[in-house]
Amino acid sequence: MTGLAEIARVAGVSVSTVSRVLNRRAGVNEDTRQRVLSVLTDLPYTPRGLGALQRTGVIGLLVPELSNPVFPAFAEALETTAARAGYSSLLCNTRSSTGRRETCSQGRAMNEEDYVRMLLARGVEGMIFVSPEIANVEVPLGRVTGPGYYAKLLADGVEMVFINGATPELDVSEVAVDEHLSGYLATRHLLELGHRRIGFVSGPSRSLPSRLKRAGWAAALEEENHPCDNELVSYGSFDPTGGAAALANLLDTARPTAVICSSDQMAVGVLREANHRGLRVPADLSVVGFDDIPFAAYCSPSLTTLAQPIEEMAAAAVDELLHRLARDRSRQGNEPHRRVFRPRLVVRESTGPVGDDRRPD
Repeated sequence: MTGLAEIARVAGVSVSTVSRVLNRRAGVNEDTRQRVLSVLTDLPYTPRGLGALQRTGVIGLLVPELSNPVFPAFAEALETTAARAGYSSLLCNTRSSTGRRETCSQGRAMNEEDYVRMLLARGVEGMIFVSPEIANVEVPLGRVTGPGYYAKLLADGVEMVFINGATPELDVSEVAVDEHLSGYLATRHLLELGHRRIGFVSGPSRSLPSRLKRAGWAAALEEENHPCDNELVSYGSFDPTGGAAALANLLDTARPTAVICSSDQMAVGVLREANHRGLRVPADLSVVGFDDIPFAAYCSPSLTTLAQPIEEMAAAAVDELLHRLARDRSRQGNEPHRRVFRPRLVVRESTGPVGDDRRPD
């Protein structure tokens, strides 16, 4: 593994300069600082050797994008909670779901792993991943950071917590909303309104949160002996364009009377496509989203959705990370912990009984 001396050699500076950059000390001009940080980003190194030279009081926050309002909401809640505990935060937008990526010093597109390297180079004490790349997999398959990478970080002693994204292959602490229950509650709501052909507007097929919601959708339908055929499932990207395309496919093939969406962003696209097709919501098509972004209450019709308890989840994630940091310093046992939060059904104007001709007031 790369040490301080090798980093200093490649950057063309002294070991003491590398140390000053890592510890954010004065006396290093900006060009030199950036050169050292660039080397730290590109070279393999032992995170505990470089990222934990001293207590910094800084944690890293990694989100997949900022265009979806749910991720800035998580970032704000995490930053506020960490600040109350005496920690400052460095926010990284890994942009894995949009395809628009920054480039590293070698000219290639940056991925989540590159941002992790930068955070460790800047001496963060631990990291919180919101929808980590292993679960947020709209990036091409070959670009997705696999479980082996996270396992290596854990083996190197890097403390981290996932929000909505742990997988069975990883022993990592996680805070999550119950995605399966979300799909189940949304479907039960529509079944109680008399719907039988309930479509599922899914995110990409490899997305773990979408797969869990789909499982909840299927469980609720099976309880009532209703079909959960593959023709009732349509896939798209986690944005309005993806939602519109997915609904268009469903309307052309399966013609549901109601749809459940993997995100509110997708639901916005569904509402637009329904309007484009001359369908009234909810008279001709009921729509349920997920996340309860601020726009959900103000679009027309207002969106029925499943709300995540974002502030409570953020508090739990920060608490777990700081707990792990404290136990790590005392060299005691530090087993991964998982905490699951219940979503809340928020009923608004976009859902109603089959064929309901009532108009909103």
